[in-house]
Amino acid sequence: MTAILAKSFPRAGFAPELWVGVALALFTVIIRAAWFGDHNADTDEQLYSLIGNAMLEGRLVFVDLWDRKPFGLFALFALAHAIGGPGPEAYQVMGGLFTFGGAWLTYRLARHMVNPSTAAGAGLLYIVLTAIYGAYSGNSEVFFIPMMLATAVLVRDPAHPRAVMRMLAAMLIGGAALQVKYTVLPQCVFFGLWGLWGQYRQGAAPVRLVLLAAVSAALGLLPTALVAAYYAALGHLDAFVFANFLSFFDRIPSGSGRLRQTIAVFLVPLAGLALGGINAARRSGRTGFSQTYVFSLLWLAASLASVFLPADIYRYYLAALVPATILVSLPLFAPSPPGTQINLPMLLLVALYLLLMPSQYAATQESRAATERLAGAIAPHIDPAAGRCLLVFDGPTSLYRLTNSCLPSRLVYPDHLNNALERKALGVSQEGEVARLLATRPPVIVTADRPFTPQNRDAKRLVDDAIARDYQAIAQETLDRRVITAWQLRR
Repeated sequence: MTAILAKSFPRAGFAPELWVGVALALFTVIIRAAWFGDHNADTDEQLYSLIGNAMLEGRLVFVDLWDRKPFGLFALFALAHAIGGPGPEAYQVMGGLFTFGGAWLTYRLARHMVNPSTAAGAGLLYIVLTAIYGAYSGNSEVFFIPMMLATAVLVRDPAHPRAVMRMLAAMLIGGAALQVKYTVLPQCVFFGLWGLWGQYRQGAAPVRLVLLAAVSAALGLLPTALVAAYYAALGHLDAFVFANFLSFFDRIPSGSGRLRQTIAVFLVPLAGLALGGINAARRSGRTGFSQTYVFSLLWLAASLASVFLPADIYRYYLAALVPATILVSLPLFAPSPPGTQINLPMLLLVALYLLLMPSQYAATQESRAATERLAGAIAPHIDPAAGRCLLVFDGPTSLYRLTNSCLPSRLVYPDHLNNALERKALGVSQEGEVARLLATRPPVIVTADRPFTPQNRDAKRLVDDAIARDYQAIAQETLDRRVITAWQLRR
């Protein structure tokens, strides 16, 4: 390792690498600290945390509690909670470590294209841009993006003396990333094809290329196959297959299409960085792009395919574009004159975000206080021993844990109860499950005044009728610009 680091800084030795690592670590803490300990920092991770904690109690995802994300994502959360306790700090610390790793790997890739200070700036920009695009706490992008970066580091140089072993290791990492989010598939395919192209350039025979392709594919599928075998051994292979593969196609596409106006707006800064970098590279006077730059361009195309693979796209999906976008944009930040050690444009981008941090701290403090007030109002009415469970029809999933509630259904994610797009994709009737839950007369129901997604009107009508007939409001808080209300059953 020291020999590799020394090659990067032949005159200065290890010290610059060490200081870059320290700077990236400190910056990771500074940027992510605003959300540390916030139970409501983001939406999806609340479900992952709830299921991760439940797995430690013997519950089985896809069977006892349902979602369609891969097993590996929930296993990461279970591991975090096994080490750090049941609170959000556990997975947020793990997310911070992954973010630091992603920033370091971005720096390592950038070192093949620009000078050390600009490469370090690329690492800082990774931390900022992933936060801007939603990967600031514990959603799946926090974890799979660094895994894609590790894969990129391994396959970037097809002429490496150990290129074959590195490619196979990369495919195994890519397979593990598939168990965090299946949409990384286009990137994994690209990395595999790049490695095979490298072997072809090195003169590998067709038979060897076919064999390498088969082994690479097998390694990429191995983690998923192992999980499938585990569920088959437990007698729940059907539940695994439905949740992981079939339910995705049963989900109703959004009427607004993939590229909604809000998503297009958030694409503009990334597109500007990428196009600016391509233009700067084209005008640099060099004859053609370097191999590493071509690799970055193709990786960006594969990342776009990952983002647009699902039928519906959300802003935080765009975080998957960040690493390749940064690498493609590097010519835009190339110091002028060459050799200049301070890159002002990159520093200005980072400084601009830092200026916005105080307002983010204030917002998260308010969010966590509001969530805790809601939980405090609800908790006295919950009795797990008597089976009197909270029902969150629309609101923070974290309320289940914060109120020490039992779980009323295997569909504990509110979106699965109220989202009209999920109506045919759950394996059960959405309205039927809501009716069943209401028949148990839950002591508290949580609702929101504005939905995140298109609503199942029939399911919502059932809840509204039950509330009008039997419930009274006991608490109301504003979270994520929505008014969340807790309704208590009248005695």
